[in-house]
Amino acid sequence: MTAVVALALLAGCSGQPTRIVLATTTSTQDSGLLDELVPRFTDATGIAVKTIAVGSGQAIELARRGEADVVLVHSPADEEALVADGATGRRLLVMHNDFVLVGPDDDPAGVAGADVDDALETIAATGSPFVSRGDDSGTHTKELALWSVTGTDPAGDWYVETGQGMAATLRVADERRGYALADRATYLSQADTLALEVVVEGDPGLLNVYHVIEMTAAAGDRVEADGAAAFADWIVSDPAQETIGAFGAGEFGRPLFVPDAGKDLADLTG
Repeated sequence: MTAVVALALLAGCSGQPTRIVLATTTSTQDSGLLDELVPRFTDATGIAVKTIAVGSGQAIELARRGEADVVLVHSPADEEALVADGATGRRLLVMHNDFVLVGPDDDPAGVAGADVDDALETIAATGSPFVSRGDDSGTHTKELALWSVTGTDPAGDWYVETGQGMAATLRVADERRGYALADRATYLSQADTLALEVVVEGDPGLLNVYHVIEMTAAAGDRVEADGAAAFADWIVSDPAQETIGAFGAGEFGRPLFVPDAGKDLADLTG
């Protein structure tokens, strides 16, 4: 009997979790993936989920303070730091997609098809508007790492930080006719409302990997460790991975995420 099934049978009994708090990145919400996953988890286990969708950095801080039971995020360096604190259980690979650089349909900086490093250098050199999330999210962290590789310190009137999630940041980029780094899933889910096109994609540096991390009581007395473990077990189970692998295919002609449970990270990066 799996842990998920065992918890499903025991949910509602004395001492068993009836609700957990999931802290996750806005991309899982803005893409619509959570609307598919969360009800299925509750149906399978009887455990309700309160979702807090913020930047990955904020989600990890909530977990660190014992205010979330489990996290689903895409900020590897921050995830590793959380695990190093010693208050987590397992960190499991769940899925990946990729980041894309999007911009106005007429591509004023002329970066379409370039390597992402060259594209960013050109955007900065031409002073073309660039809209950043600026919110300590996984996407923001990736963006800053990409700027760092180019040796560029993004600052000035051309560089705008929204402090908001991915969907809101894309709307600002659209309004300002600027460029932005986005996860592909959120971009595709919003594309019909935007005059933004993908100008750079497929670069190895644009891989976007998601892990689930279960918290333990070492993070705080309020942590529902059993519920966190149940969610981690379920999201890497075959039914959840099949849902992830099918999500978006009907609407967009391609899945928005690639399921990765059981794989090694080297399988994706090598």
